[in-house]
Amino acid sequence: MPRTTPSHPSPAERAPAVVVVGAGPRGTGLLERVAASAPELYADALAGPGLDVHLVDPYPAGAGRIWRHEQSALLAMNSMAADVTMWTDDSVVCDGPIAPGPSFWDWARDLREHGDPAAELGPGSAAELAGVTASTFPSRRLQSHYLTAVLHEVIDRVPDGMRVHLHRTTAVSLTEESGDQVVELADGVVLRADAVVLASGHLDARPTDDERALAARAADLGLRYLPPEQTTDTDLSVIGPGETVLARGLGLAFVDLVVLLFEGRGGRFVADGADPDALRYVPSGREPVLVAGSPRGATYHSKTHYQLRGGRPPLPHFLTGAVTDELVASGEPVDLASQVWPLMAKEIGWGWYHELFHGHPDRVRTTWDDFAARFGTTPHGSPEEAELIASVVPDPLDRLDLTALERPLDGVHAPDLDSLQPLVRDRIAEDLRQHVDDRHTPHLGAFVAMLSVFGETTRLAGSGVLSPMSRARDLPWWQSFFNSVASGPPGFRVRQMLALSESGHLKFLGAGMEVDLDGDGFHATSSTLTGAEPVTAPVLVDARLPDPSLSRTADPLLAGLLRRGEAVEEILLDDDGSPLRNSGQLAVRPADGALHTTSGVHEQRFAIGPHTTVKVAGAFTRPGMNAQSLRYNDAVARAVLRALPGAAAREAPAA
Repeated sequence: MPRTTPSHPSPAERAPAVVVVGAGPRGTGLLERVAASAPELYADALAGPGLDVHLVDPYPAGAGRIWRHEQSALLAMNSMAADVTMWTDDSVVCDGPIAPGPSFWDWARDLREHGDPAAELGPGSAAELAGVTASTFPSRRLQSHYLTAVLHEVIDRVPDGMRVHLHRTTAVSLTEESGDQVVELADGVVLRADAVVLASGHLDARPTDDERALAARAADLGLRYLPPEQTTDTDLSVIGPGETVLARGLGLAFVDLVVLLFEGRGGRFVADGADPDALRYVPSGREPVLVAGSPRGATYHSKTHYQLRGGRPPLPHFLTGAVTDELVASGEPVDLASQVWPLMAKEIGWGWYHELFHGHPDRVRTTWDDFAARFGTTPHGSPEEAELIASVVPDPLDRLDLTALERPLDGVHAPDLDSLQPLVRDRIAEDLRQHVDDRHTPHLGAFVAMLSVFGETTRLAGSGVLSPMSRARDLPWWQSFFNSVASGPPGFRVRQMLALSESGHLKFLGAGMEVDLDGDGFHATSSTLTGAEPVTAPVLVDARLPDPSLSRTADPLLAGLLRRGEAVEEILLDDDGSPLRNSGQLAVRPADGALHTTSGVHEQRFAIGPHTTVKVAGAFTRPGMNAQSLRYNDAVARAVLRALPGAAAREAPAA
C-alpha cells in the first residue's frame, strides 16, 4: 500500500502526529478529509518534518468491524450500489477542498471493465460483482472490498510529507505526558501524538443491571436469554431446531437474526407462482419458530427501490440553518415536540409533495407553485392543511400520512396469534409495494427531506439548546422514527420475511410487546392481541444493539478517560437537578467533536461517531446529497489539523 509504513518513530525523533482509534469507514473518511486539507492548513510541516497519521483497529482497516469480510456471505447492505459513496462531490458544502472519488457503483463497473475481479476479490465476491447493478443491494462482504479500495485510494492521494501507519490491534489507554497524547496499544507499541481522534463506532457495553438480572433469573429457571449485541457476533448455536424463540426488536439487528437462523441454517427461498417477486420458503428442518414483536410491531419500512422522478427537492425550506441559528441564539430552552416538530413535519411534507407534483403531475389538480405557496402558509396538522391536500391530491395513497409511518399497526387487533398474522402481513406487503413501485416515489422525496431534517436536529441537539425533557423524550423518539423510515431493509429481505410468515416459521406478535418469565418459560403479550394467551418460549433474544453507555463500556481506553474525569458521559437533568435520562454518550463539542472533560474541553482529543453526543447519519452516504457525515468529517479533520503544532490559528468554536 503506497505511503504506508509500519515504522514507529521514537518520541525524541517524531514528527507531528495524529492517532485515529478506529479504522473503519469513519476513520477512513476522517483520514481523507485530513489529507485533503493538510496542504492548506499544515503546509509548512509537510514541507519539513511531515505528518504521521496512525490508524488503530483490531479489525481490517477500511472495512472495520461491521463491514469486515469475515462474516456470512448472506448478510447484505441496506443501501443500493448506486447509493453508496465515501467521497465529497459538488453538492457538499464544507470548508475543505472537494475531492471526488468513485461510488460503490463506479468502483464495481471499473473493476469489471478494467480490473481482474477474481484476483482482487476472490472467486465468491467476483461472482457476486458480475451480477451487481446500480439497484443491487450488495453483500457486506463485497462492501468490505469497496471500503478497502477507498482506503487504498485515500492513502495514494495523501500529500507529500504525510505518512499513514496501520496498526491491527486495540488501543488500550490514552494519557498525557509533557503535552504529548500517549496511546498505548495492546501489542505493546506506544504512540506519541499531538492529537487523537476516537472513531470506534458502535461500542460494546457490559449488560445493564436489568439485563444481568434477567440473564441470571433465566439461567436459574433453565431458560436462555441472549442480550443485545451485534447479531453477527451472537452465539446462535444455543437455539435448537424447532424451538420457539421470542425476539424483542424488529430493526436491522432482527433482520440479521432472521437471515442467520433461516437461510444461515440451510433454508431456501424459491419463486412462488407466476409473480417473480413472490417467494416461498423451503425449510431445512434446522430452523426454529421465531415470534417477534416491538413497540411498533412491524418491520422497519422497506428501502425505496427507485430514483426521484422530479429532481431533488429544494431543501431545507422550513427547518433551515437560519431557523436553527435563531433557536440556538435565543438562549431559551427549545422544546422539540412543540417548537421544532411542526417545522420538521412540514419539511418532510415539502419533500413528499415536491416529488408528487414534479414526478407525477397527472395525479394532482393544481400547479406546484400554487400548492407550495398555500402549503407554506398552513400550519402543520391544521384543518386548513388537510383541506388543501384533500382538494388537490385526490388519491389518499398520494397523501403523506406521518401517523401511518410512525404507527403502522394502528387499528389492527386480533384475538389470537394465528389470526393476527395475515393482518400484519397485509400491512407489511402494502408498505413494500409502495417502496418498490415507482408510482410511489414521493416516499423517496420524504426520505430526502428527512435527511435534511436530521442534520438540523443534530445541530440543535449538539448545541445544548434543547430542553432536558426534550432531549430525554423527544430526541430519542425522533431518532427511532427516522431509523424506522430511513434505515429499513431492502425489499427482497421484506419478501423473505413475508414468506417465512406464510410458512409459519416467523410470527409477528404485534405492537407494545411485553415479556415476563417463570419456570415454564418466557411469556410474551402485546397490545395488538386482545385477550390472547401469552406466547411461551424457552429462549428470548433482544434483537438490537446495546444502548450506548460510556459508564458500562467494554473499551478500556474510554473507561480510563471516564474514570479520570477526562471524558464525560451525558446525563440529562431536569430543571430541579433530578436525573431524567442517561444518554450514555460521550460528550463532545458540537462544532468539531472535541472531548468534554470535567474541567472543560480538551483541544487535542476528538471523537466522532454514534457513541458521541453528535449524531451523524451513517459513515457513508448517497452521492449528491450534501451529506452531513461528509461535512462533519471535514469539520473534525480541520479542527484536528489546527490542533497540531505550527498550524494556522483558528477562532475558538462554541463549547
